[in-house]
Amino acid sequence: MIKKIYSFFLIVLVLVTSPFLIRYLLANEKITILNSIYFNFPGIITKNKKCPSYDALLKQKLDDSFSVSIINNKGEIISSYNDEVPRLPASNQKLFSSAYVLSKYKLNSNLKTSLLKKNKNNYYLKGQGDPDLNYEHIIELISNVKENKIINFNIVEIDSKLYWPNGWTNTDKLYEYGSPITSLAIESNHNKYEDIYALKNFIKNYLKNKFPNSKVYIDFFDSEKTFYLKDISEVNKIYSTPILSLLTLTNSESHNFTAESLFKNASNTWNDNDYIKLKKWLENKGLPVTNTYFADASGLSRKNKITTKLVVLFLDKMRYSNDFQAYQSSLAIMGVRGTLAKRFVNSELSGKFFGKTGTLSNVFALSGFLYKNEKPIIVSIIQNSNNIDKEKTFKLLNDVYHLKSC
Repeated sequence: MIKKIYSFFLIVLVLVTSPFLIRYLLANEKITILNSIYFNFPGIITKNKKCPSYDALLKQKLDDSFSVSIINNKGEIISSYNDEVPRLPASNQKLFSSAYVLSKYKLNSNLKTSLLKKNKNNYYLKGQGDPDLNYEHIIELISNVKENKIINFNIVEIDSKLYWPNGWTNTDKLYEYGSPITSLAIESNHNKYEDIYALKNFIKNYLKNKFPNSKVYIDFFDSEKTFYLKDISEVNKIYSTPILSLLTLTNSESHNFTAESLFKNASNTWNDNDYIKLKKWLENKGLPVTNTYFADASGLSRKNKITTKLVVLFLDKMRYSNDFQAYQSSLAIMGVRGTLAKRFVNSELSGKFFGKTGTLSNVFALSGFLYKNEKPIIVSIIQNSNNIDKEKTFKLLNDVYHLKSC
């Protein structure tokens, strides 16, 4: 035990005193304990490397509406363009929030929806925002309600003022991708007619039909007041698919509801819309979060502001997480899966880029791991403009892939 403690402090000492030796070991030796320490270390080890060919490519192809950062597998920033300009990231925000979730859960963990009981006739339905919850699951849960002269049924839910993070527009809220974020949602609230009131009516009708001689009272219960529920027992429960599957839905398919639901559970923030924990988590890893702002977990908010420099430095550090393979596996794959499935199909880039797209009005973003000769180059490209040019972004990624290493 003493030897292990000694070894740990020795490695920390070396991290502080010989950063570039450590970066060499990280890039070449893949020492597991060193990787883990570096990932959690409140600092980053990087340097700039002159690559004229990459710099010329960016200057030739781009205007000031773009920001780009590129890091090689040694952690060297080999090229950048407006890389410290804060930009709207759109769904590239999910790169951060999904990693935060991964740091809080085991891969085989699940979200849970429960039927709870207090005394003989008081029931509570409580959820964690399972995106796949449906009426069949609800029936499976409430079929365990027992007959009684009086049945009091409570649906535990957050305040309606918290259904949408700050910066989601009224237009967004009209579409499936802007569905309200609630802890009990039938198929992610994608059908506006299947809201919490429809759920209330469904449960009430089910119980009345099952117990015609009972008086059924059904109401909502503020989730912020669950501390009042003492001596409560769990009658039945439904589990979601594993966290890794939900993270894949978040990143590969860019599912906003799942991104928000997972983050709220991981950060215990169902009763507020404050995302400071996400920013603090990045800051505690030594990442440059000055002049950035986090308003949601999904990227739909128009108040988010990040830099491409932050994205690539973060993704580079993620390579040393114990869960990196799982994290990378959750991303879209060029020409293969998710939001990148139809790009560069049957080309040299197919299967070579694991990343995340981001699309809003006046925003397009593309960030991830581009594998050249089986070694990753980390690329982040964000354009904020009234004239978005997605093709230019994908062409730039293709050019980076075919450009000789510097």
